[in-house]
Amino acid sequence: MNKSFSDSDSKSYKQIIKSTTIMGGSQVVTIILRIIRTKALALLLGPAGVGIIGIYDSITSLGSTIAGVGLEISGVRQIAEASSTGDEEKISRTIISLRRTALLSGIIGAVLLLILSNSVSRITFGNSEHARDIAILSITVLFTAVTGGQTALIQGMRRIRDLAMLSILGAFWGTVFSIPIIYFFGPRGIVFFMIMVSAMSIVSSWWYSRKIPVRKMRMSLKETVAEAKPLLRLGIVFMTTSLIGFGSLYIIRVLVVRNLGLEAAGMYQAATTLSALYVGFILDAMGRDFYPRLTALAGDSDAFKSLVNKQIETGLLIAIPGVLATMSLAQIVIYVFYSSKFMPAYDVLRWQLLGDVLRIMTWPMGFILLAKGNSRFYFWTELFGRVFHLGLIWLGIQFFGLTGTGMAFFGMYVLYGIMIYLVVKNRYQFTWSPMSVRIGILTVCVTAVVFITPYFLSDMISLIVNLCVTAGATVYSFRMLRSIIGPQAISDFMNKIKTRLGIKGK
Repeated sequence: MNKSFSDSDSKSYKQIIKSTTIMGGSQVVTIILRIIRTKALALLLGPAGVGIIGIYDSITSLGSTIAGVGLEISGVRQIAEASSTGDEEKISRTIISLRRTALLSGIIGAVLLLILSNSVSRITFGNSEHARDIAILSITVLFTAVTGGQTALIQGMRRIRDLAMLSILGAFWGTVFSIPIIYFFGPRGIVFFMIMVSAMSIVSSWWYSRKIPVRKMRMSLKETVAEAKPLLRLGIVFMTTSLIGFGSLYIIRVLVVRNLGLEAAGMYQAATTLSALYVGFILDAMGRDFYPRLTALAGDSDAFKSLVNKQIETGLLIAIPGVLATMSLAQIVIYVFYSSKFMPAYDVLRWQLLGDVLRIMTWPMGFILLAKGNSRFYFWTELFGRVFHLGLIWLGIQFFGLTGTGMAFFGMYVLYGIMIYLVVKNRYQFTWSPMSVRIGILTVCVTAVVFITPYFLSDMISLIVNLCVTAGATVYSFRMLRSIIGPQAISDFMNKIKTRLGIKGK
């Protein structure tokens, strides 16, 4: 590649890749642990059991979203802003207020789910047979709300390594507790393993958040409320938006259960988990550092736009190999993670991966609205996208069955991508850089090739073609990343890996 990069550009790319590498490294461990856990649960519970886990997770996520009142997002922004001032008293006041608000909102959310457990069971399953389990799961709402507040503190202070360890510990304890509980208690143990996982999350997040120095001070109820108002004002908007997201996921699972049955819900859960496994960890790894950095640059228009483009470019280059490999080897991936009983998820997975490519392109642009504090546009874009998704899901199920859910996911991101680009272009004069356009077009082309070949070629021929395309795209991505950050940075990174692995050499 002939394009050269300035020192500032190279430094910015390095920071993105560095934070992604730290979080991504932890996610490699997380993925391995999740493979073990997912495989064990699939074999022990089957599609119906996995479907129940997915539905329970949607219910508790919905409850936790309401209880969290958006603190996990607004808290990051408030902590990052306070931290940038260097005022220790202001930082401490924000932290204390965040912790107290998270605890109180978690208690309220848990009580609400406990009271409404019977109604939630009837709405979800058409009967009250699951009311007791849902009532017990209300404790996870409290745990998740407190964990969200502590995680927001850690992220707002940009302690990326601590966030990485939180991810590893969460996956570790989830695996350690889930397999024995499900092995001995079967489906009856689902509730208890979910509670145990959330309990370990709160312990882990407390362990790392306590390392952040907080000046001891007394804050009256009046002072706490005054400090909490900015958190809640912004947080409620984010909560409403998140509620739309988790609410739509809950409705989707209800539609699948009611129209296609519990086993189909398990297939949908499997496809959703697998499609988000690689892409999700990339977006999560990047977002932990990207959001605070972007917020800090909100007043510098050129630097702001440049960072968003760099994030798009880096995200696509890192994601291309994994997405293409997963799509090419979809049947093998399903078998490795789950079992042959889950093969009906094959088409759903491939369609969702197609949508994930667009998700990577649009994801950094959505953060523009968050970083600028434009809650109104953020709310309406998310609402429109989710409502459109639900409409496509309903149509997809009616005409294409389970596969229609994957097609709906892709269709939603086509529309959302166009919409969010037009919003940020008109509102903030954001445009894709030439490099972003070039990488984006290439990504769409190679993904389209890998997606359509199984429809026109035999299984073996299409597999060979797709693996060749994947290999070529991987080489291209590596060379681009190398040119962006420089060969010395790659060499330093490899040396660090060797040192940590205890490998001697030059």
